[in-house]
Amino acid sequence: MSQGKSKSKRPLTYRDAGVDIDTADGIVAAIKRHAQDTRRPEVLSGVGPFGGLFQLKGYRQPVLVASADGVGTKLKVACALNRHETIGIDLVNHCVNDILTCGADPLFFLDYVAMAGLVPETVEAVVAGMSRALKEVGCALLGGETAEMPGLYPQGEYDLAGFIVGAVEREGIVDGRDIAAGDIVVGLPSSGLHTNGYSLVRMVFHIDDDPSALGRHCPELGRTLGDELLEPHRCYYHALKPHITLIKGMAHITGGGLPGNLPRSLPQGLAARIERDSWAIPPIFHMVAQEGAIDEREMYRTFNMGIGMAVVCSPATAGTLTAQVPGALGIGEVVTQKGKERVLIA
Repeated sequence: MSQGKSKSKRPLTYRDAGVDIDTADGIVAAIKRHAQDTRRPEVLSGVGPFGGLFQLKGYRQPVLVASADGVGTKLKVACALNRHETIGIDLVNHCVNDILTCGADPLFFLDYVAMAGLVPETVEAVVAGMSRALKEVGCALLGGETAEMPGLYPQGEYDLAGFIVGAVEREGIVDGRDIAAGDIVVGLPSSGLHTNGYSLVRMVFHIDDDPSALGRHCPELGRTLGDELLEPHRCYYHALKPHITLIKGMAHITGGGLPGNLPRSLPQGLAARIERDSWAIPPIFHMVAQEGAIDEREMYRTFNMGIGMAVVCSPATAGTLTAQVPGALGIGEVVTQKGKERVLIA
């Protein structure tokens, strides 16, 4: 029996499987440039080693405060519009606000970006936004991970997460323990949806079925729907940090709205009575409620409704806070809890 010639096969490479190491190396080089813009004296290593080094100093009794978060399906809107820099701002500001609720200063930040195939322009735009937001609060981009995972993510889309570490003096921790009935709840305005409720918003406006809806000019908004939905998450660090000694407790109003987040800052046995007419609800929330036929209770437990941060302080200091913090205004008071509800919106 004669034996035919064996067919030679071209050796497979990682690129054939969808992972391009050369592209990844180029992206890391770009990230290093942006990280350098956020460098602090305490940073002892650049981006690249297996671990970032940060020398903690300047505190007598430092307590580290850490948090991790993402930006949810706001990513779908960014991908539909191919606009990504504001997403990096969203990620940083969300994380900074989270640790601010404990009174912490942001020290360093790490990011995680994952997609089917790395798109250098997209990754650099996201990191540029992160760098810009980090510089504004004096936080270092210490490192992160850029992952290429073909078969796990749809082409053209990506996932994003951020990890932040801050510090606060032990005696300066804001933990809500001194909050009492009669204290005032002060609200700070949001810049819009921030980073929550986008799965419902996408459904309401049929964005996944017809992305062209994002280009529609909305007279009530004074701009396109896409511009409104990509408005960056507001950072409250510079507004509140100078007045931290006046504050008993803070709640970052993210997923779950006021009912889901304000109780996290209140001692057991206390609730908050919120006056719904004490602030003007931004037009985007009225649009979502009307077009989606969403009832008021569902709106308040899904969205921030125009209040991005809620601060609790004594009646004696509430006036100082509202006078010195732009946009701050009293929206309710702390009361003794009666029944299961811990946030009463009336």
